[in-house]
Amino acid sequence: MRIEKCYFCSSPCYPGHGIMFVRNDSKTFRFCRSKCHRNFNRKRNPRKVAWTKAYRKTRGKELAVDSTFEFEKRRNRPVKYDRNLMGKTIMAMQRVQDIKERREERFHANRMKDAKPEKVSQARVEIEKHAELLAPAVAKREEVMHNILDSARERIATRRVAKEKAVARGAGGQQMEE
Repeated sequence: MRIEKCYFCSSPCYPGHGIMFVRNDSKTFRFCRSKCHRNFNRKRNPRKVAWTKAYRKTRGKELAVDSTFEFEKRRNRPVKYDRNLMGKTIMAMQRVQDIKERREERFHANRMKDAKPEKVSQARVEIEKHAELLAPAVAKREEVMHNILDSARERIATRRVAKEKAVARGAGGQQMEE
């Protein structure tokens, strides 16, 4: 069994799922769902449709060039089954997947690192625009903080008093025994 890739969105097409379209020149196109098939029939370019892998790669949102993609290429040469070879192949596939995930995380972190100052500046502009909405919330937040601090102080004081009473009772009990 082979897991194919959708021609339009590049998501996996599992056996028995999706649609296969065979053109007159005998080129086959696999689609994971009817949404992809409809877009293909409407002659839409996957690089211009925002939810596809091709769009994300062309816009620099996902890794476009990486050596781990070499392992995903389709190989049509049949190989005689060998248990040791299959075990090694599965281990290699897991290792490649781990490497690929780490690289994608690093790529995402580098992308977001540049975006953070921009996000902060946008948040500041938004706060300055709508400061009148935040003023009542800030006043209420200070009141809530005072209430929390007061209740915490009361709990600490009651614990301290209870501890002192316990110590006094314990010392009084020891004196009576002597």
